[in-house]
Amino acid sequence: MPEEPDVREVEADEAGEAAELLALIDRLEGILARSGLSELEVEAGETTLVLRSAAALAPMPGPNPAPTAPVAATPSVPAGVHAPEPESGHRAVVAPLTGIYYSAPTQDAAPYVRLGTHVVVGQVIGLIEAMKLFNEIKSDVAGRVVRIAAENGTLVKAKQALIEVDPT
Repeated sequence: MPEEPDVREVEADEAGEAAELLALIDRLEGILARSGLSELEVEAGETTLVLRSAAALAPMPGPNPAPTAPVAATPSVPAGVHAPEPESGHRAVVAPLTGIYYSAPTQDAAPYVRLGTHVVVGQVIGLIEAMKLFNEIKSDVAGRVVRIAAENGTLVKAKQALIEVDPT
């Protein structure tokens, strides 16, 4: 009959694993600090570790959604947070938060914007679902839609381009 491990041996093994994990996190934190990145995401099997710099943790400006509202207030995009402007002079409307992007209010509805259509400042261009709230994303530039950068139902990250607009 095999011997059962001593409780102290199991605790020592777990403490050793925890020490190894903390050492790994310390090394990754050093890499993040030296790289100048605001976020570092590492996946190993079913485990994902996300490290963010202090600047990345700063709260996003914008109104807090009402807790009883099914649709949250639209988070504002701070000035200068646009994705890099294409050389063609087009402007990108970027995601103000990370979540699942939806191009239409329902699966059967027409999309908020289509390629070639005109948008105005404040027009809803899509929804981002984050923490079980649907946030209306509004254009902060007027013009003709020349590119739809985000696909319906996909994960978008904060500051990722959703659409590109020709403001002329």
